[in-house]
Amino acid sequence: MGVFKKFSCAAVLTLGLSMLGAVEANAAPNPNFHIYIAYGQSNMAGNGEIVPSIDQATNPKNFLMLASHNANASQRSGKTTQSIKTGEWYPAIPPMFHSFEQLSPADYFGRAMVDSLPGVTVGIIPVAIGAVSIRAFDKDQYESYFKGDGKDIMSWGWPKDYDNNPPGRILELAKKAQQVGVIKGFIFHQGESDGIDDNWRRTVYKTYKDVIDALGLNENDVPFVAGEMLQASGACCSSKNPGIAMLKNNFKKFGLASSKGLAGNGKDPYHFGREGVIELGKRYASEMLKLIDKTIDPNAPAVDLVNPENSVVPDEPPEEYGPYVDVIEIPGKVQAENYNKGGAEVAYHDNNKGNEGGILRKDDVDIYQPNMGMVVGYCEKGDWMKYSVKVAEDGDYEISALVAGDNGTGSFALYIDDEKIGEDLVNEGKGFSEFTTVSGGKATLKAGEHELKLEITNSWIDIDYVEFKKVDAAPTSSASEGGSSSSTDPASIRASLIANGSLNMDKAQYFDMQGNRISKAATKTQGVYMVRIPGGKTFMMRTDR
Repeated sequence: MGVFKKFSCAAVLTLGLSMLGAVEANAAPNPNFHIYIAYGQSNMAGNGEIVPSIDQATNPKNFLMLASHNANASQRSGKTTQSIKTGEWYPAIPPMFHSFEQLSPADYFGRAMVDSLPGVTVGIIPVAIGAVSIRAFDKDQYESYFKGDGKDIMSWGWPKDYDNNPPGRILELAKKAQQVGVIKGFIFHQGESDGIDDNWRRTVYKTYKDVIDALGLNENDVPFVAGEMLQASGACCSSKNPGIAMLKNNFKKFGLASSKGLAGNGKDPYHFGREGVIELGKRYASEMLKLIDKTIDPNAPAVDLVNPENSVVPDEPPEEYGPYVDVIEIPGKVQAENYNKGGAEVAYHDNNKGNEGGILRKDDVDIYQPNMGMVVGYCEKGDWMKYSVKVAEDGDYEISALVAGDNGTGSFALYIDDEKIGEDLVNEGKGFSEFTTVSGGKATLKAGEHELKLEITNSWIDIDYVEFKKVDAAPTSSASEGGSSSSTDPASIRASLIANGSLNMDKAQYFDMQGNRISKAATKTQGVYMVRIPGGKTFMMRTDR
């Protein structure tokens, strides 16, 4: 969402009865530390051959992993000297997912991302288990799965690396990572064990959405890239790739890493070989780069590759409450998206996290753009927004709004300085693609600066703007506003006003005797009308036919 969350880091050393503490307060994540969650089954866990001299001999440039399990160097595949402990940052040396695994697409995804984004450090949160169903990553299904269909996998001991709770380990590490960097996306490879149907796709999305919601992130800011199954000759599961591609219908930002032309390991019909794993990782990176915000903050310090907590940045002060751009003038239009700055529960309240429309502002108010201007939508009962307004003069004002909705009941109320004004404004139920002007009655307002609050009183109304129009005093039968004639004859009034230079008919506004705005052409019909020159004269005219 682009807003850094505050946290405090404390290092405390106790020596006998004395304690020395170092606390860094008001610190925020480093925006140039990009962190990705990698999960799935065996191809993500790592089945490509490790070449120690290439993959393990030196630390990869600006590429770290947040260890998801404990392992001594001697237990890990290849010839690494690196021991790891759950929840600690290390250079991203394979195997990342379990001590017995091999090279993963995540290894070369991270390296490719670093090469493509100078100035960025990449981190990986690695949680994957061979042979598992997607249910192993669903916080509401993993326990029953490991007691039922997944009991054999449980007996093999692989889930123990994650305390038998894969979704819990992902979230635990993601929260820790969020203190020092920015969760930028997910890479995913799974499906050999599941039918690639609508239920699978819904569950994949749920495993992502559960984490997004728990971290307070916006789906528009955190892409999801899935990888295709092996397509080489004799492969088991390439027929599932069309179903994987259909995940694009579940996600707001989705990428698909193709497996076309990638070779298997020559041993089984499931797994990519080393070169295929490396290339697949690069394809994940290529897709992710199309979807993320690649902005580099030149003022952020370089990420400390030994301890990223040393490279957090000073937190931005809380946004001061006040107008988004300028104080809004009344009479005039209050554009719904221009609610005040100040943040949640100060300038607005929104029942759902994240900007569903994904444009203009990066907080929780849902702004989108139909075939017109920007609109606040997805409005639920209890949502509210505040605006700083300035009323030009005392008087009565007509209230209206341009809104849409399909239920004919979605509505909102207005308050000035916490006092309700006018009537609830209700959509006409013509659909969310057809905006219509609805009335909110009249209100008597005092001149000066005020706080306007818009509160949703019934769910599902989309709002373009609210408009306040000054109600003029009842017209008289004379040209008293500067005209020298009391005649209602238009010719004599026009001659008088032209004589003193007061008449500019190019801007004239015409009204019937009920105060309704009408066109100039309508005044050709016999009757008495009011003519108003904005900023100038108001007079009566009679047309005879």
